[in-house]
Amino acid sequence: MLSPDDLCCIQEALGRTPTELEIACFENLWSEHCSYRSTRRLLKMLPTTGDDVLLGPGDDAAIVRFSDTLALAIGMESHNHPSYVDPHDGAATGVGGIVRDVISMGARPIALMDPLYFGTIDKEKNQYLMEHVVAGISGYGNCIGVPVVRGETVFDSSYDGNPLVNVVCVGIVHPEKYLTARVKKPGNHLVLVGSSTGRDGIGGASFASRDLGENAEAEERPSVQIGDPFTEKLLIEAILEMAATGHVVACRDLGAAGLAGASSEMCSTFGGHIFAEKVHQREGGMNATEIMVSESQERMLLEVAPEHVQIMGEIAEKYSLKWSDVGRVIAEQKYVVTFHGDTVCDIPIDLLTEGAPKCMWPSKPSSAKRPYTKPADDIKTLCLKVLAHPEVASRAWISEQYDHDVQIRTISTGRDAAVLRLEDQTLTLSCGCNPRQIAIDPYAGSANAVYENAANLACMGGMPLCIVDCLNFASPENPEVYWQLEESMKGLSLMATTMKIPVVGGNVSLYNESEEFGTRILPTPSLGMAGKGPVIPSFAPAEGDLLVLLGEAGPHFGGSILDAVCGCGGEAPPMADPDILEAVRTQVRLGGLLVTDISQGGLLGALTSLAPDAEVICEGDILTWLFSETYGRFLIRCRGVPAMDHPLQVIGRCTGQGLCVTSKADNQAIRISREELTSADDTLRNLMKHQ
Repeated sequence: MLSPDDLCCIQEALGRTPTELEIACFENLWSEHCSYRSTRRLLKMLPTTGDDVLLGPGDDAAIVRFSDTLALAIGMESHNHPSYVDPHDGAATGVGGIVRDVISMGARPIALMDPLYFGTIDKEKNQYLMEHVVAGISGYGNCIGVPVVRGETVFDSSYDGNPLVNVVCVGIVHPEKYLTARVKKPGNHLVLVGSSTGRDGIGGASFASRDLGENAEAEERPSVQIGDPFTEKLLIEAILEMAATGHVVACRDLGAAGLAGASSEMCSTFGGHIFAEKVHQREGGMNATEIMVSESQERMLLEVAPEHVQIMGEIAEKYSLKWSDVGRVIAEQKYVVTFHGDTVCDIPIDLLTEGAPKCMWPSKPSSAKRPYTKPADDIKTLCLKVLAHPEVASRAWISEQYDHDVQIRTISTGRDAAVLRLEDQTLTLSCGCNPRQIAIDPYAGSANAVYENAANLACMGGMPLCIVDCLNFASPENPEVYWQLEESMKGLSLMATTMKIPVVGGNVSLYNESEEFGTRILPTPSLGMAGKGPVIPSFAPAEGDLLVLLGEAGPHFGGSILDAVCGCGGEAPPMADPDILEAVRTQVRLGGLLVTDISQGGLLGALTSLAPDAEVICEGDILTWLFSETYGRFLIRCRGVPAMDHPLQVIGRCTGQGLCVTSKADNQAIRISREELTSADDTLRNLMKHQ
């Protein structure tokens, strides 16, 4: 609902009482989800330009040069509230929406990533949510033939009443042939292509900007869209064929706020006139408001010259898609909707698309930091608890539901990053962040989210090209939350600027909290990062390989997996120094080794990922050595110690007989058998087998 202040502002600007449709347009376009009214000032901190950025934030997706003949179209979106109310359809339509953002640029989608954040996985409700979210993503992505190649999954009680479903899509297009979403010429026609418009998803944009109260599932289900991946697949091919004619002047996906949102934002450089009765509809009796703000899926809006309308229609019909000539670009800077000859909306277009009053909320520092308490459990017990944590254990239960190999570009879904072959080079992809560390120190934690994704790419030889983000936070009206948001933006900006990685797009999702559960999410600036590198020579692991440690650990347990399993508290990791990444990247590109960076689960997690059968020796404090999550450290598996201008320490050798860690300080040996490793690794599968 519009606030009294917003309504007063609108009435004053119009000089009259707004119509029903005008109120619906403002309610959606002025929502936090569409207008960024609480964050626009903060978003200006981010570096958005670079030598390879052809089109930055502001369109459906960004365009970043990959080579002379290939550019990436990349975008990131959230579908958080719908995925709580209806996890299958909410997650599926999140995939559909971000894919359409990419095809609206004239790009073919080639990869998806899905950073997901759920409540504690031992609760039946959270297991249900995860099961159906993953099914929604896999069902949609697999059907449209776009591989899900990477993801992250975080589990924390703060997400009990409000899971986060973030999705990244990457597409490819020629650097000189991409489309944009802004109309170019008055007199051109607006053509709607795709599924028929129904009553599903009405009010979705405003719904996405509300907190989830009691009975949300029953009350808000009509706000959740229903997707059809088979129609989406046809739409992908049709839009790309239309783009190839050279006659598509502009193109936009119908997402938040439906046709009202797409057409008004698309026409904001001039003006637009929509004939609502011409929209092809799924059901009879729909009024103008329902038609205009419906968020029915699988629909695209194109600007074409009058003489090319029929060509677009013929291509649509070739793919068994419906289409309608629904509007015109007009020279007057206003947004007009008529319905059977009656004017039901007539407002200044810039008031609708740019006029939302900005919100300045009070800010108050806060921290989730707790003093460090040494864990009471013995080291082996701690090892098994950390290895069994679902963020360290295998997530094969999730990834096995995705088709990684469709389109046959995927080289690896990797320990650290996904690798796809593009021309004679590789596209490297990583995503996620560490919300528990960010809650303790939003500034350093958010900066480290940039670093960590870049480190993941470096382990696969990739140089970062760009970042997209989903800024997921609780209510900005809470001074502590707004402070977290401010600090997070500062940290993201600093590290992205330092590393010269432009932030080219993304979205903001606020009010992620639940009255029912009395929870608000941890600050979660989830990132997607794309990079570029050469094809790396393969390395076959063998018994006898050396294990080499790069970087020093500090006692940084706050927000770690160790903290999650035993509540030890402590300092979160300080901001990382990115200088080490070039040395790692160089060694990886030379081949002859495997590298993983040390993050979740500390060195123990890295060992079980890269060398689960090994004998290693701890020189210092074993708690710090095994479990600290200090950034800037890497575990290398190799035949000979690489030559690097950084201190390296040989810590062990691969044996093929399980994991044995010997502490020199107390001459204690911790042995973890293959059976124990397998049991810990199967945590998620065992928890989900009854779903």
